[in-house]
Amino acid sequence: MVHFNDIVAPDALATSLSANGKKQLFQKIASIAAQAYGLQADMVGDALAEREKLGSTGFGGGVAIPHAKIPGLDRMCGVVVLLDPPVPFDAVDEAPVDIVFALLSPVDSGAEHLKTLARVSRYLRDEAQVVRLRGAKSAEALHALLSGGGTRDAA
Repeated sequence: MVHFNDIVAPDALATSLSANGKKQLFQKIASIAAQAYGLQADMVGDALAEREKLGSTGFGGGVAIPHAKIPGLDRMCGVVVLLDPPVPFDAVDEAPVDIVFALLSPVDSGAEHLKTLARVSRYLRDEAQVVRLRGAKSAEALHALLSGGGTRDAA
């Protein structure tokens, strides 16, 4: 069972988040990261926006994995948000994005960054997982899914 307890804090999740575009989305993710992990919101937002300039991190099916290396960060951290309404993201399939798994990494985390990115990508390519994530109506439900528990275990 895939779980992300090691990188996603329970307070680094949001559902029904609205943003009027990528820039505002990255600012909101940065704000969540600042509260959950004690990071500087401006630095996180800028780093995500800079990485996005290299090419869209939207990989299709309404899913994006924006990622950046953050100075001063000592471990991998994730922020997961469900967007309502979806945000245009210049994804490969042109579909707007409603599931965002932002990955923040230490500056010197070469191999670990790539391995974690691959792990997140594999998880989000699983259509059944994506359907379950879209069905999460609260941060608690989202956390249960990302922790390896399913909604069926929540009762």
